[in-house]
Amino acid sequence: EVQLVESGGGLVQPGGSLRLSCAASGFTFDDYAMSWVRQAPGKGLEWVSAISWNGGSTYYAESMKGRFTISRDNAKNTLYLQMNSLKSEDTAVYYCAKVRTTGWGPGTEYDYWGQGTQVTVSS
Repeated sequence: EVQLVESGGGLVQPGGSLRLSCAASGFTFDDYAMSWVRQAPGKGLEWVSAISWNGGSTYYAESMKGRFTISRDNAKNTLYLQMNSLKSEDTAVYYCAKVRTTGWGPGTEYDYWGQGTQVTVSS
């Protein structure tokens, strides 16, 4: 059974940092690209970042470039998202998602999602 379990969310002040983790199990983690997607209150899903199977390629939404860093540890079957310089508009539930392929690109499909972790940026 595929499982994706996010952790690391919480309440942080504007300008602060958080590191999200996503523990994966039930599939060969290093065979697939992975992604982070978020959903702000009252809004739809927004793609945040993606990483190829070996971490060699990373991708970011424009508003996250320079502030967020995606990484993975294939030995630990874990995906990470380091978030710095957080803003109130980053408040959302953050989900990790398994990509169907080794790489990521426009139109990439996801087949499994975690339950999400809440990130609240507020003073």
